[in-house]
Amino acid sequence: MQNNLLIHLKILIVEDEKRLAQLLKDAISESFFSVIIAKDGKEGLKKFKSFKPDIVITDIMMPFCDGLNMTQKIKELDELIPIIVLSAHSDKEKLLKAIDLGISKYFIKPFDPDELIDHIKKIAPKLNKQKKVFLKENFVFDNNTMSLYKDGKIINITKREKEFLFLLIKYQNTVVSTQDIKTSLWKEKVSDERLRTFIKRLRIKTSKDIIENILGQGYLISPMNI
Repeated sequence: MQNNLLIHLKILIVEDEKRLAQLLKDAISESFFSVIIAKDGKEGLKKFKSFKPDIVITDIMMPFCDGLNMTQKIKELDELIPIIVLSAHSDKEKLLKAIDLGISKYFIKPFDPDELIDHIKKIAPKLNKQKKVFLKENFVFDNNTMSLYKDGKIINITKREKEFLFLLIKYQNTVVSTQDIKTSLWKEKVSDERLRTFIKRLRIKTSKDIIENILGQGYLISPMNI
């Protein structure tokens, strides 16, 4: 059962040693839906935003932006994302900082890729429970493809609308504040009126009942119990 769960997960490897990164990718790729590589923390952050991985595996010592700085920035975007740290040295100070940042696991190089996969197996059930989410009025959101369906037919929505649904579903049954929504979806400053207009348009395409407005707090999605 756990191996079946792994094939739905997307993995981002951030490692500046090109050969090591490729060896790790080759060792684990068959177990997962998709595995991609970033060569440093700066590229890792960029690919995190576009690829939307389920798990990040990162080295610490890298040029431009090291693994811990990148981890901190990623956690500001998604505090729940599991991040697995790799290091060639058991540096106590760096280990403590990594723990403070809320990493999932810390592996000292060299390590056995099977141990890495075993750890991911342990956290896979929690990660996979939201892959296909059943919403009200027969809507279904697929987190793998970032697609929305109704009665089996795909609904044509914009990239930002998909990201909005993805965000609410990630924190399903929990109110996501308007400020967090603005920060996640737009790079520029956005007014409350613009956000309300954006959500109104999405409701017209879908249903007014999918997204709940909690007055003065934000928005939430409550999936159906299937």
